[in-house]
Amino acid sequence: MGLINKIFGSTIENKEEKVLPWIALNALSQLDDIKEKSSIKTQVVFKHSTRCGISRMVVNQFVDAYDLEEEDLDLYFLDLLKYRDVSNEVEYKFQVMHESPQLLIIKNGVVINHASHGSINEIDLTRFV
Repeated sequence: MGLINKIFGSTIENKEEKVLPWIALNALSQLDDIKEKSSIKTQVVFKHSTRCGISRMVVNQFVDAYDLEEEDLDLYFLDLLKYRDVSNEVEYKFQVMHESPQLLIIKNGVVINHASHGSINEIDLTRFV
């Protein structure tokens, strides 16, 4: 426990960790599946840099605010440092310039909305279900 927590106490310790229905995006072949499945169900890709403090902050805010059910959409998580080839192909296949962190919303094979950095948490995903 850090000094601040010792002095003021911590509510974080008692907070239950929220787990989203992430699907690991770690293979190029998944991109064709995402494109195909997007004609039936909204597909969302969250590109995250594990070495970036801003990306960590944004993903934590995203998780805290997320309020959809697993059947509403497919939610992919891409560690873009570990799977650079997949990240590069996402940019090419969906024609959205790479940024990090980045959220892409895919329907009918195309990106219908995307955002990066703090703008990610301004997107109302319920509009795309």
